[in-house]
Amino acid sequence: MSKDIFHDLFVLELANNHWGKLDRGLKIINDFAEVVKSNGVHASIKLQFRDVDDFIHRDFRDYSHIRYIKKTLDTQMPWENLHAMVEAVRAAGMKTMVTPFDEVSVDKCIEFGVDILKIASSDIRDKTLLRKIASAGKPVVASSGGADTHHIDALVDYFVSRNVPFALNHCVSLYPSEDSDLELNQIDYLRTRYPGVTIGLSTHEQRDWHDSILIAYGKGARTFERHIDIDYEGVPVSPYCTKPEQADVWFKAFIKAKEMCGGPAEVKRTVPEKERTYLDALVRGVYVKRNLSKGHVLTDADVYFAVPLQKGQISTREFESGEVLNAPLGADQPVMLNEIDAAYSKDPEILALVPDRGLEQAVIEDRIAVNQ
Repeated sequence: MSKDIFHDLFVLELANNHWGKLDRGLKIINDFAEVVKSNGVHASIKLQFRDVDDFIHRDFRDYSHIRYIKKTLDTQMPWENLHAMVEAVRAAGMKTMVTPFDEVSVDKCIEFGVDILKIASSDIRDKTLLRKIASAGKPVVASSGGADTHHIDALVDYFVSRNVPFALNHCVSLYPSEDSDLELNQIDYLRTRYPGVTIGLSTHEQRDWHDSILIAYGKGARTFERHIDIDYEGVPVSPYCTKPEQADVWFKAFIKAKEMCGGPAEVKRTVPEKERTYLDALVRGVYVKRNLSKGHVLTDADVYFAVPLQKGQISTREFESGEVLNAPLGADQPVMLNEIDAAYSKDPEILALVPDRGLEQAVIEDRIAVNQ
């Protein structure tokens, strides 16, 4: 599968906000599917898979004072329910995506036909899990929160060298993050260090759904991840989670960023005719100061430059001095391309450009009449 799957991809991290309840998970999926559809964005909803019975050592299952153990047990969901949620994401027209935290969970991702696998920041040095994920034959996204450069180097090399479609997210693993924590310049760092790898932003910020994506997109981030949740049944929403109405702001800011950034940075933009016409109106045409005969060789002393530039007239962009007149010209007349002999008068680009540029004589006469 091509790495194009990552391009402009929004990853909506459902995490364990279903709290082990299938109906709650399905409502989150459906509520966000509506916002995704109304904005026409390319999105996935990402679940988390754990083989909970073996993930937590049996001697520590009663350690409720350890937050990670307690939350994992409290939100445990049978595989058939997780499969139902994957199918609900697929039915809603979004990419299916999972963060598997163990090897059995990777197998379940394969069994369920999950589109994309995610490596959490905490697992980018888990060699056993990385081997399993690489063997799955699925596109992979990894977050880089808390990682040193040599660890990220090893991670990127591991997947790229195996021809696994791979994307890397800049991530600050602070829950929640303040604006001053975002370090968006790291997007530039990662893009420079890993050319050819899609770079994204996984963020846990709590105050902004507009400005940061404008900056991130402008810097070249092409996949974007945030945790999501809904106001439902009185369950508090974590400050780093995005609600549907906030996702709507986020998506619209992205659309605006794309509009303002325009085409790909690797390709020179096509200049519209409207812009060329405007600029041509500001270019000075070449006019002769006095009567000149056929065969006269033009010098700087023979001409002056003034607006408007007329259709078929040479301008200061072409005039070189040394042009030979092939027809007589009277004082204050424009020097036309078809009235001179010069090296550039045979240039195909000039021959194509000059006749189509400048003002028609009728337009000039109309303007003179108005001014009089």
